[in-house]
Amino acid sequence: MAIEVTVPDIGDFADVPIISILVSVGDTIAAEDPLIELESDKATMEVPSPAAGVVKEIKVFEGDNVSKGALILLLEGEGAPAAPAEAAPTAAPVSEAALAPAAAAAPVMDSGFGKAHASPSVRAFARQLDVDLSKVNGSGRKGRILREDVTKFLKSTTAAAPSAAGASSGMGIPPIPVVDFSKFGPVEDVEMPRIKKLSGPALHRSWLNIPHVTHNDEADITELDKYRKEMDTMAKEDGYRVTLLSFVVKASVNALKQHWEFNSSIHPDGDKLIRKSYYNIGFAADTPNGLVVPVIKDADRKGIVEISKDLMELSGKARAGELKSNDMQGATFTISSLGGIGGTHFTPIVNAPEVAILGLTRSKMAPVWNGGEFVPRLMQPLSLSYDHRAVDGALAARFCVTLKTLLGDMRKLMW
Repeated sequence: MAIEVTVPDIGDFADVPIISILVSVGDTIAAEDPLIELESDKATMEVPSPAAGVVKEIKVFEGDNVSKGALILLLEGEGAPAAPAEAAPTAAPVSEAALAPAAAAAPVMDSGFGKAHASPSVRAFARQLDVDLSKVNGSGRKGRILREDVTKFLKSTTAAAPSAAGASSGMGIPPIPVVDFSKFGPVEDVEMPRIKKLSGPALHRSWLNIPHVTHNDEADITELDKYRKEMDTMAKEDGYRVTLLSFVVKASVNALKQHWEFNSSIHPDGDKLIRKSYYNIGFAADTPNGLVVPVIKDADRKGIVEISKDLMELSGKARAGELKSNDMQGATFTISSLGGIGGTHFTPIVNAPEVAILGLTRSKMAPVWNGGEFVPRLMQPLSLSYDHRAVDGALAARFCVTLKTLLGDMRKLMW
């Protein structure tokens, strides 16, 4: 009996393009074998077969846009139920911490793109880099062009540019020489997690396009931490925790209100700043598959308790790979905390199109001069990276002073 296999619930996505059809009519497949591959600008996912059988008829084509419930194919199998099968995406959405928003997919009939076997997000990526996809060799399934292929092609053309042109018009970035490491000892190729594969080009793009500057400072959180511990003790009874990050989120919102430039984005024309009147705070979450950045929405309307609960819920979803696209969209400022691991200071990469990111490392007890003697105080290192086109050094220093003042006197967080 034939089964109608349809697109399952794929979260908030709709009209998602099919980038690959992985089976053909007459193929014998097993349950959970992938049938098609979908890709939005935030996630790639495979739709698996709900049962074993033979592909009788395929109802879609590569390039079609599909949503939940769309008929994919008819599957013929012994004793299989006739009801439409439900399946689940096999890949979780990727972090906005690591992915800059992809450009909207433009028509693909322009020269070099019309016949290219690539997803809309890869086409957009190639346009941003002015790469002709007709000249790129794809390393993906069925020769599909991946982001890595575009980057590799760009590096190869840069390396091949004549030295004379480089002398007159500026040199490109020279590629890292290929080394045969097996000459020196045993080696093994280990596949990178998909999140890192997708976020790498975005991070590279941010680093190359944004003139980064990092301002380092320290905040005295001695009194704040005493109060935090009291709140955390009570919170445990209700099943959540209160961490320092909750207070830093709250303090950051207050500082952003006083220094709006840090809550802005650079206008596409480069001559203006887009001033935002909402405060969505992203935070970097470490997961087994890589870094993702969930977003606390409307953080300015929330107190420490609600922020703490949001942090716990979103962190749990991140570790379980259950974040939805909406969970990672709309950040205006990001915080990356390494406090639970260690370190003194570091240079976080600005998550474009944001213009600033705050890095936290482990707090430490240190002797601080109070005017009469040295006293032990708990000091929290701060590393503020910013886009120098939107923020200058004096403004960055003022922002950190404001942040230090707020963290140093928790009463000011209630203003």
